[in-house]
Amino acid sequence: MTGPVGTLCIVLHTHLPWLPRHGSWPVGEEWLHQAWSGSYLPLLEVLDRLAGEGRRDLLTLGVTPVLAAALDDPYALREHHGWLGRWQLRAEELARDPDPALRATANEEFRAASRALEVFETRWVHGGSAVLRPLLDSGAVELLGGPVTHPILPLLPAAVASFALRAGLDDAALRVGRRPAGIWLPECAWSPELAPVLTGLRHFLVDGPTVTAAGGSTDRPWRVAGSDLVAVARDLALTDLVWSSRSGFPRGSDYRDFYDVHPSGLRPSRVTDPSRPHKQRYRPEAAAAAARRDAATFVAAVRDRLSTLRAHGPAPVAVVAWDTELFGHWWHEGPLFLEHVLRMLPEAGVRLATLGQVAEQATGSLDLPAGSWGAGKDLRLWAGPAVADLAADGLAVADRLLDVVRRCAGPASPRRTDLDDLAREALLVLSSDWAFMVSRDSAAGYARERHAGHVARFHALADAVEGTGAHPGPSVDGALASHLDARLLVAAPGRA
Repeated sequence: MTGPVGTLCIVLHTHLPWLPRHGSWPVGEEWLHQAWSGSYLPLLEVLDRLAGEGRRDLLTLGVTPVLAAALDDPYALREHHGWLGRWQLRAEELARDPDPALRATANEEFRAASRALEVFETRWVHGGSAVLRPLLDSGAVELLGGPVTHPILPLLPAAVASFALRAGLDDAALRVGRRPAGIWLPECAWSPELAPVLTGLRHFLVDGPTVTAAGGSTDRPWRVAGSDLVAVARDLALTDLVWSSRSGFPRGSDYRDFYDVHPSGLRPSRVTDPSRPHKQRYRPEAAAAAARRDAATFVAAVRDRLSTLRAHGPAPVAVVAWDTELFGHWWHEGPLFLEHVLRMLPEAGVRLATLGQVAEQATGSLDLPAGSWGAGKDLRLWAGPAVADLAADGLAVADRLLDVVRRCAGPASPRRTDLDDLAREALLVLSSDWAFMVSRDSAAGYARERHAGHVARFHALADAVEGTGAHPGPSVDGALASHLDARLLVAAPGRA
C-alpha cells in the first residue's frame, strides 16, 4: 500500500480513581498495580523505543491528574515495587507445579516480572512524571489534561467545574512542566454550558454521536459555535475494531484470557475457540503472531476508511480513542499490537498526528448538543435512577463547598489548609468512577463505600471549619493535588 490517503489520530485516555490506601483486593490498590504493570510500564516502553528512533507525533496521551498523582506518590511507588517482587514470587511458586503447561506459564511470568522490575527500578524510581516528561519534550506524544478527580463537568456548578479543571491543568504544569492545551472531557460528557468553563483551552475530545447529532461529521474537527474551542470526535467504526466487546480484536482465540485466573493469581489460558469444551493453554508465540495480523488488518481498515472519506473531500481525518488500560491490562498483547500499528501506518500512507495538530485544521462550526460516550449518549450512567442518590450527594457537596469557602475566605486572605482539605474531599466525592461502577454493577459495593466515606468526611470537615463539629483527623489522601488552593473558588464563575 503506497501513497498518502489521510491522517489518523490515536488518543489514549489513562485514568483510574484515587486508590492508594483505599483497600487492596480485588479493586483498591490491586487494580492500580495490575494496570501499572500490565499497561503503563509496557506502553511507555513502546513509546520510548519509537521516540528513540526519532519518530514524532505518535499519539495523544491523556493522563488524569488523579492517576498522575498516584504514579508519583512515594507510598504508591514503594507498594508497586513490592507488588512486582511478589509477582516474581508467585511465578516461582507456580514453577513447582507438576503440570508442565503451568510450569511453562511460570517461566514466562517470571521473565515478564523480572523485566518489569528492571524497567521500574531504572526508569520509574522518581515516579511516572519523570518517565512521561522526556516523551513530551521530544514531541513523540501530546499530553491531554483534565479536571482533578475526573468529575462529570455538566453535573457541577460552573464555579466548581472551573476550579476542578484549573487545579487539574495546574497539576500537569507542576509535574511535567507544561500546561495542556487540550483535554479529554471526563466520560466525553459535554454540554453547551461548559464553553465558559473551558476558556483558555484549545481543543477537547467528544464522542462521535455528539458531533453527528449537530449535523457534523467525524472526519474533521469543528469549532464550537460562539467560542474559540475546537471539538474533535472519535470515529466509532474504527475505534470499535479494537474496543467492541462483541467483535473487537482482544476477543481473538490466541490472546491471553483475562478472566481465567489460576489460584496463583496468574493467567495461564488463552481466550480459546468457544466450540472447545475447555480453555487451552496460552501460547505467547501464537498470540504475538495474532497481534501482528490484527495490526495489519486494522491498518488496512484505516486506509480503506480514509480512502472512502477522501472521495468526499481533501485531507480526511479519523480519530480513534481508547482507554489506555485496554492495552496490556485487559488485553495482554495490546502494547505489541499498538507498536505494530504505529510502525505500519506510515508505511501504508497514513499520516500520524496529535489531537492538537488535527484541531488546527478546524474550519466549520457547530452548535454541539449535550452528550457523552455512555449508554444512551447522555448522562444516565452518572445521574440516572440507579445512581440518583450519588448525583444528589455530589450536588449537595458542591454547593456546600462553595458556600463554606466563600464565607470563610477571600482572594486576598491567607491560604487555609483546612479549606484546601475540604476542597480535596469534595473533589473525591465528585469522581465519576463511583456512579459508573454502580451503574455498571462493577465493584458497586466498593464504589458506594468510597462515595459514602468521602461524603461523610467532607461534611465532618465542613462542620469543623464552621465550628459545629470536631475535626475528623488527618487525611490519607494528601498526596492528591497537594497544590490545591481553595481560595480559587472565590474568583471562579457562578453557577452555569
